[in-house]
Amino acid sequence: MLNAGSGGSISQTEHQIFLIEMEFPKEIFNVKPTDFESLALSVFRYQSEFNPVYSRFINLLGTDCDNIESLSQIPFMPAGFFRNHRVVSNSTAKPELVFTSSGTTGSAASKHYVLSARMYEESFTRGFRYFYGDPSNYVILAMLPSYLEREGSSLVYMADRLIRETGSPASGFYKNNYSDLLVTINRLRGSERKVILLGVTHALLDLAESHASDLSEVIIMETGGMKGLRREMVREELHGILNNAFGTRTIHSEYGMTELLSQAYSEEGGLFHTPPWMKVLAGDINDPMSLTDSPGASGTVNVIDLANFWSCSFIATADLCRLHDNGTFEVTGRYDNSDIRGCNLLSLA
Repeated sequence: MLNAGSGGSISQTEHQIFLIEMEFPKEIFNVKPTDFESLALSVFRYQSEFNPVYSRFINLLGTDCDNIESLSQIPFMPAGFFRNHRVVSNSTAKPELVFTSSGTTGSAASKHYVLSARMYEESFTRGFRYFYGDPSNYVILAMLPSYLEREGSSLVYMADRLIRETGSPASGFYKNNYSDLLVTINRLRGSERKVILLGVTHALLDLAESHASDLSEVIIMETGGMKGLRREMVREELHGILNNAFGTRTIHSEYGMTELLSQAYSEEGGLFHTPPWMKVLAGDINDPMSLTDSPGASGTVNVIDLANFWSCSFIATADLCRLHDNGTFEVTGRYDNSDIRGCNLLSLA
């Protein structure tokens, strides 16, 4: 792989070599913890030169890329830039996929131009296997009604691929046909395969209220997202309602977004673990450029997602977090002024 971690620009010849080497970047998905920082710095130097939007963002901040020597010094681009700009690290390539966020009333949807579908598929399948093992060991039942009703959902794309990877005819999507869903779950009781019920938050709450049932043998995984259909609630309240309705002890969670190609997972207590090619730093609310990965720190969620090689790997989100040991984190809320943060740069050309 191209070694740009020590500073300096990348020549056009090196650029072409890098494009060839990174067509299917095994180095990203096989990165060791001891090599993560070096690899991330290499990706940063590449994107700071060949991603026009990120490059301009860095220049407006007055950042000297040659002096970036650690992860905490890297500028993280606000996720809101995906609403206004085509964020890609190869401006001549045609995207194979375009994912869009659901957006909120009065705001534009984010668009993630994915230059390599294979990169996304490799990221979410490897990520799932890293935490849960082979999909063929499961039956996956997906409740994603609000996502299925629109085009360009990265979550639907991921769920569809994982459903097919299970190889089970019982796996599939369910909207509001709760009775059919419960019939399927009851039929699978005692099966050698574990059942994962993957659901957007408001759909799981609807199921809990209208069809409370014993799902103690099912892995219930919430993906977040009220989408304006219900009031927002803290994790403890949400998981308490679901556990009481379904007789479960723990609720699993998935943390992802349109702007990222990787996901973090929590098996209980809302404590998220990232795959090896993903890392979360906490940003000071009053100073977005002040970052730390120290356990116990609180702030905004800043994600390094190396699978975002062809877009931008350094994303500042509007979520709030608290960091814990071993690189884990919990999401504690949402930044109140999330639509304002970085807005003076959102109009950059």
